[in-house]
Amino acid sequence: MNFVAILGTMAPPRSPLSRLFTVLLAGALAGLVLAVAALPGNLLLGFATRSALGTYAALPAALKTPATPQRSYLYANDGKTLITTFYDVNRTDVPLSEIAPVMRQAIVAAEDRRFYSHGGADLRGLFRALVANVKGGGTEQGGSTLTMQYVRNVLKTDPSRTAEERAAATDQNVGRKLQEIRYASALEQSLSKDEILNRYLNIAYFGAGAYGIGAASQRYFAKSPADLTLAESALLAGLVQSPEAYNPIDGDRDAALQRRSYVLDSMVETKAITAEQAAQAKAEKLTLRPTAQPNGCTAVAQGHDDWGYFCDYLRRWWMDQPAFGATAQEREQALRRGGYTVITSLDPQVQSTAQKQATGVYGYDNKRALPIAAVEPGTGRVLAMAVNRHYSLAQNPAGQVNHPNTVNPLISGGGGVDGYQAGSTFKLFTMLAALESGRTLSTGFDAPSKLPTRYPAEGEGTCDGHWCPANANPEWMDGYRMMWDGFGRSVNTYFVWLAEQVGQDKVVEMAQRLGITFRADADARFAANDAADWGSFTLGVAATTPLDLANAYATVAAEGMYCTPLPVVSVRTADGERVPVGDPSCKRVLDPDVARAATDAARCPVGQQSPYGQCNGGTATSVDQILDGRPVAGKTGSSEENATETFVGFTPQVAVAGIAANPDDPRDSVGSAVQAKVIDAVARVIATAVKGQPEKAFTAPSRELAGEPHRPVKPPVTQQPRRDPEDDPRSLLDRWLDRRG
Repeated sequence: MNFVAILGTMAPPRSPLSRLFTVLLAGALAGLVLAVAALPGNLLLGFATRSALGTYAALPAALKTPATPQRSYLYANDGKTLITTFYDVNRTDVPLSEIAPVMRQAIVAAEDRRFYSHGGADLRGLFRALVANVKGGGTEQGGSTLTMQYVRNVLKTDPSRTAEERAAATDQNVGRKLQEIRYASALEQSLSKDEILNRYLNIAYFGAGAYGIGAASQRYFAKSPADLTLAESALLAGLVQSPEAYNPIDGDRDAALQRRSYVLDSMVETKAITAEQAAQAKAEKLTLRPTAQPNGCTAVAQGHDDWGYFCDYLRRWWMDQPAFGATAQEREQALRRGGYTVITSLDPQVQSTAQKQATGVYGYDNKRALPIAAVEPGTGRVLAMAVNRHYSLAQNPAGQVNHPNTVNPLISGGGGVDGYQAGSTFKLFTMLAALESGRTLSTGFDAPSKLPTRYPAEGEGTCDGHWCPANANPEWMDGYRMMWDGFGRSVNTYFVWLAEQVGQDKVVEMAQRLGITFRADADARFAANDAADWGSFTLGVAATTPLDLANAYATVAAEGMYCTPLPVVSVRTADGERVPVGDPSCKRVLDPDVARAATDAARCPVGQQSPYGQCNGGTATSVDQILDGRPVAGKTGSSEENATETFVGFTPQVAVAGIAANPDDPRDSVGSAVQAKVIDAVARVIATAVKGQPEKAFTAPSRELAGEPHRPVKPPVTQQPRRDPEDDPRSLLDRWLDRRG
C-alpha cells in the first residue's frame, strides 16, 4: 500500500460535501505531483537530494548494509548431505548473476516498468495511480517503485529496529510515504540499478512462507532461480502484489494464472519478450513442485529422524558459543536469521550403521534403549549419535513415556537426562590413576572372590559391617592378577583393591579430567564432598552417557589429548567468512606413556594381545574377529544385577560407546544376555568408521610402565563360560597368535 492509495482505502464518502472534499484533496495532490513532474530534471534531482536529508550517509544503516534474515543450513561432514535448516524467515540471498534474466525482466514489468529510467520515485506512476484509485474508489494501482518497495521491506524487517519502528514502516500516512521517497532517491544516487534490483529480489515476499527469489523458486518449483522458465518467472513476479491471495499452493490458482498473463503482457509492452513468446507461456500448464524447507531438528530429512538427536546436540552447543552473540537470545536469532552454512561432523555412513545396530538390538517400540555415540580421537568431533527412538514430538501410545518418540537427549545427556551406569568401563579411570601414580601394568594382587574394604556398609554384599565387593565369575576371575588380565577379565576385587591403593579421590578426578560429567545430583555431591570414600566408583555406579564415555576413551586413544566434543567441521557466515568455532579444542591431560599403557591393557578384553604378551582372557573377544585383527581396544561393563550392559571400543581413528538401559526405569534390568549384542553393535560401528582408512597400530608403552611381569604361581588359563563357540576367549587368542607367528 502507498500514499496515493490512501484515498482509495478510505470509507466511501457519505455526503456530497465529503465527496467534494475527496475530489478537492485529490486535485490538490495531483496538482502537486504534476508541478513536481514539470520541474527540469536537474532541479528535480536537487529537490530529491535535499529532501533525502542530503546524502546516502544519512540513510539508516539497514538500507546501506541490509541485515535481512536468512535461513541457516546444516550439512553432514561431506558438505552435501542436508540435515536440516533453521529459519524465522525462509530466505537465502542469491547474486543477480544466478537469477534467470527472464525473472529479472518479469519483476520489472510487473512492478515498475520505468525502473531503469526514474531516480527512485516515479512521479508519473504516482499520478497515474492516484487518479485511478480516486476514480475507482479503491486500490486499483500502486505508485511505489521497486526502490521504494525495497526501502519499505528493509525497514519493516530490520532486526535492529524496535517492533514499533518496524510497524511504522507500513503506516498509511503521507509522512511515511514522503520518507520512503526520500530514502529511495538517496539510494538511487549511490547504488546501481542492478544492485537495487538484486536486493529487491532477495527480500520480496512471494507467499507460502518464501522470502526472496531463492526461497520462492525452491518453494514453488524445487529449482534454483537460475533455472526458472519464462512462464515460471511470470507467475512468481505476479505474486508479490498480493502474495497470499495469488499463491497457487494455498490460495487462488485461477487468480495466479490471470496475474501471470498480466505479467506476460507487461513484458511484451516493455519489449522483454515477443507476443508469440507470451502466447506460448500463457498456454503452458501450471506445474508446481511444492517443496517445504525443513525448519529445526524435528524437520530433518525424510526417513532420517535419527539425525534429530545430533541436530539437537549441535543446537545446544551453538547456544553456548559467544561467537554467535552475547546472550542466548542473540545466538538463537543468529542461527535462525544469520544465513550460516554449517558443515557438521556427522558422518552419514557411521550414523546409518549406528542406527541400524541400535534398532537391531531393540526396536523402536521397546521400552529399553541402546544409545550409541561415536567420537574421533584427537579432534573430539562427534561422528554419530543413534538410539532406537524417533526424534519426534509426535504423541506416544498411552503409558509409553519416551518411546517410540522423544526429543530427550538420551545419547548426550542434559535436559533432565543424567545418563546410565556403565559398570566396569570405569575401571579404566582406576588403571590410569594407578599408572600416573607410578605403578606399572605388572602391579600384581592375588584377587579373592570377595574383598573386605574399609568402607562401612550394611545389608547384602557386606562383610563384618564393611562393603565387600565380589567377582562376578570367581572361577575365571580369582587369583593373581596384573593390570593386563585384571582388565581383560574385568576382575572387580583387583580394581577395588587398586583404587584403595591409589585413592578413590584420584580415580574420581581422573574420570572428570577425561570429561565424565556428573549430571545426577547424588553423583555430583559424592564427587564434590566424599570422593575419597566413594569405594564403588571404580565399578561404574555413577551415571554417564555414551557420548561422555566414548570421548573419555577417545582421550586414551589420542595418547592423552582430551578434546571437547565438537559437532562441527566449519561454520561460515552468509558472506562466506569462516567463524572461528570449528577447530578442535584439545589439551593434554595424560602423559602419552600412561595413555599407551592403559591402551595396552585394553587390548586384552577384545581378544587381542599386548606387545608384552600378558593378555590371557577377555570379556569381548568377538571384537577381534569383527575387526579382522585390526588393532582395537575396549572394555565391557555390567552394572549391578545387569541393570545396564555397556561396551566401549576404540582404534586410533574412532571411539564408540553403547549402553543398553531403560531410560525411564533404572530398576528394569536389561539382563546379561544382551551384552553380546551390545558388543557386536559397537564393534560393527567401529568397522564402518575405519573402513577405507589405513590400518593404524597402537604405540607400545615403555618398559618402565610395563614393569616386570611376575606371577608367583601361574594359574591355568580357565575359559570363561561361553555363549557360543565363537566367544571362546582362549581359542580366539590362539588364533590371533597363530596369525602373527
